Amino acid sequence: MLPTQPLIASRLLLSCLGTQTYTYYQDRVPLGGPVIVVSNHRSFMDAPVLIAAMNRSVRFACHHYMGQVPLLRDVVTRLGGFPLGAPEERQQSFFTAAVQVLQQQQVVGIFPEGAEPMVQETDPATLGKFQRGFAHLALRAPIEDLVVLPVAIAAQQETINSAMPLRTLRWFDPSEPLFDQAGWHPMVFYHRVNVLFGRPQWIRAAQRDAYQGKQARSLVAELTGTCQAEIQQLLRQGLH
Repeated sequence: MLPTQPLIASRLLLSCLGTQTYTYYQDRVPLGGPVIVVSNHRSFMDAPVLIAAMNRSVRFACHHYMGQVPLLRDVVTRLGGFPLGAPEERQQSFFTAAVQVLQQQQVVGIFPEGAEPMVQETDPATLGKFQRGFAHLALRAPIEDLVVLPVAIAAQQETINSAMPLRTLRWFDPSEPLFDQAGWHPMVFYHRVNVLFGRPQWIRAAQRDAYQGKQARSLVAELTGTCQAEIQQLLRQGLH
């Protein structure tokens, strides 16, 4: 896949959907080099919106089932996604794929809230609990000059439709407990959306060296908390 393909595909999709995207603090986006971008997540449009706003192709980690559905897999791949492995190999497959992208001086996108806000209808101002995988990746990856960039996606105008019964997704990933609940998978379409870039968090050599034992847990918790607080603040700003 060409490095520019996700950027071209994202711009085309947003143009076809008529989505108006407004960016703030664009000067905080690194123009080159390895970046881990972390963001809130409510819609299938979050990835193309972020890619277009950053003006850089981004490779997004996405749910395992997205790699099991033929048509969906093709769309996800064109938009830069790399579906995670099966549960027993998920952590290692994520780390391996993400490090390869970063070593190529590209951008890895991660939604720390996981799949839950995607399968439940949530308020645009709501931010769920962050999983810490992105922080472990940032502190463990052998990458020089690595940046973690927190970003808030604030939907000003949107439409929510019902895509499919949640339980039909068990056909593709029976291990996911979220797919055992009744109801429909919401499909959120952005008509007008603000994208606000947070302050870049540079990962220093001293932090990577200290990533061991109890100190590793402390560093991971600190980086996760810093990014979540930054996104929450930007989200409030972007919705008002």
